[in-house]
Parts: sequence; structure tokens; C-alpha cells
Amino acid sequence: MSDQRHDDWTDGPELSAEAARARRDAAQTAAGADDESVRLAEIRLLDRWIGDVLAEQRRARRWKIFFRLLFAGVVIAGLALSAYGLLLAEGQSGASGERHLGVVDVSGPIDAQGQASAERIIEGLRRAWRDPDSEAVVLHINSPGGSPVQSQRVYDEIRYLEAQGDKPILAVIEDIGASGAYYMASAADRIYASPASLVGSIGVISAGFGLQGAIDKLGVERRVFTAGENKAFLDPFSPVAPAQREFWQSVLDTTHQQFIDAVKSGRGKRLSDDPRIFSGLIWTGQQALQLGLIDDISNLEQLSRSRLGKVSLEDYTPALDPWSLFSQKLTQAAAHWLGISEAASPVRYQLP
Repeated sequence: MSDQRHDDWTDGPELSAEAARARRDAAQTAAGADDESVRLAEIRLLDRWIGDVLAEQRRARRWKIFFRLLFAGVVIAGLALSAYGLLLAEGQSGASGERHLGVVDVSGPIDAQGQASAERIIEGLRRAWRDPDSEAVVLHINSPGGSPVQSQRVYDEIRYLEAQGDKPILAVIEDIGASGAYYMASAADRIYASPASLVGSIGVISAGFGLQGAIDKLGVERRVFTAGENKAFLDPFSPVAPAQREFWQSVLDTTHQQFIDAVKSGRGKRLSDDPRIFSGLIWTGQQALQLGLIDDISNLEQLSRSRLGKVSLEDYTPALDPWSLFSQKLTQAAAHWLGISEAASPVRYQLP
């Protein structure tokens, strides 16, 4: 067997001592260069890793700063909105020092948790009533109606205030004054509307869905436990028995009659004898004038000029907390898109 090992000292031509030393130095230099390359590669890798760590830390700090600024902005905005609401509430006292019409807005659906709640409207009515500079109290209505109880509360308060003195309480209907909104208006001394305003809809509604067939098709079992055979008769997943349907209709009829009696008491002989007035139909302002549902065609500015010779209006509507208003709008939008009624009562003086 031959020896394949290679030895520069024994193979090849014989080298002088200087040549051998030069060759050895060159080999050592090459080995040192390789070590230097490895060292430089390691340094570059370490630099890259440190750079990535520092970049990640900078990103984390930026996000932390961003969220802190966002939180601070939300807090500052909340404080600003709250302060604005307080200042607005203080600024709506109506104490202008000159004769004016004291305006109270009824805007949107009438509901205990909404901006057209009885509590809020009644507070505005009392503010305007107490101010000696208000020539008249004006209920400024733009609402499709809503809760029977809230409407009745405002109606009763108007009648009470009218009995306390000679300051008139007027109602001016903007785009719409229907159902529960007209219930309120009928208590006023006089009602005004524009020719194209929508007025009336003296009726009661209770709407829902019957989903029993749907869950039967899906194979879903509805489990409802009650004490009282009729406790769940309004459940949308249960059938309505004829006796239950008849009973619920009697509830609606009774509520409707309360509405009719209130309108007749408020409007008196000014109403025409047209039986359609109480059928739930809605009329234009021009038609409503002929039926006696309103007293005259006029808007807020025209009414002010006719009574004061100029437009002089003061808003007595209590301010809403901005955050509450935002949450209400969000809830209403969600309920609208989901087809869910957010009303506390299933019986409504309201357009469908």
C-alpha cells in the first residue's frame, strides 16, 4: 500500500531555508485572513441582530406612545364634550332679557331613554313657563311618535300648566307630528303646521314577527317556562291562540280610545266629524287644517313675527350628555339594521 500523504518538506524539489520560511509565512497569512473573514462575518451578523432588536424596540415604543396619545385624546375629548354639555345646558336658560318665544324641541321617536323623553320635554316646558320674558311656550315637534306613557305624561303636564295661568302653550309641527307626537300637540292651545307637514296618525300599533315555522324548519326546540298560561303569549317563537289574539286586540283598542279621548278633549269642537280622523291615517298640513287637526298654517319664524313683530326664539330644551347621545344613536342604528325594536313597550303611538 502506497503512502498518499503529502509533505511539502519531503516531496517536490528541495527548498532553501528562506523559501521554506516564505512559504510558511504565506500559509499563516492565508489562515489569518480566513480567521479574519469569519470574525468579520460574525460581527456583521451580530450587528444585524442588534439592529433588528433595536428596530423592534423602537416600533414597540412608537406603538406605546401612539396608544398613550390615543387614550389621552379620548379622555380630553370626553372632558371637552362634558364641559361643552354643561355649558350648553347653562346657556339654554333662555334668560335673554327680551320678549321671545320659549321653544322646547320634540325631535325623534318618543321614548323614555331617547332624546324625546317625557322627563326632558317636561323640564323644558317648565323652564320656558317660568321665564317671565317668554311670550309663549312653543312645543317644536318633528317626531313620528312613540311611547304612549311618555306621550300621556307630556300631555298631562301641558294641561296642568295651562290651568296655572294665562301664558299660551303652542305646538308647531315641522316635517312630521304623528301618533304620540300629535297626542302631545293636541293638549296645546293652538297647533300650527306647514302645508306639507305630516299630521295625525291617531292610532296604536304593536308589531312583531312569528318565527315558529322558521325554527321548526331548522330543527330548533324553543324552551320557555312560565307560571301563568298566557305569560309568553307575545313570544315570537310561539303560536298565538285565538283567545290571546282577541285579548291583545282589546288592549290596543283600549289604548286607542285613550288617544281619541285625549284628542277630543284637547281639540274640542274644532275637530270635524270625519270618522277617518281616528283611523290611523296621516294627513298633510293643508288637509289637517280642513279636518280641524291644526289651527293654522304657519312655521316657527312666521309665528314669532306674528306675535312679537320679529323672530325672537329661545331654546329651553335641556341639553343631552354628548356620550349618551352618541350611544343612543349607535344603539338605534344597530337596532334598525337588525330589525329589532328597542322600545320598552310593544304598544306604540308611532308610525310603522
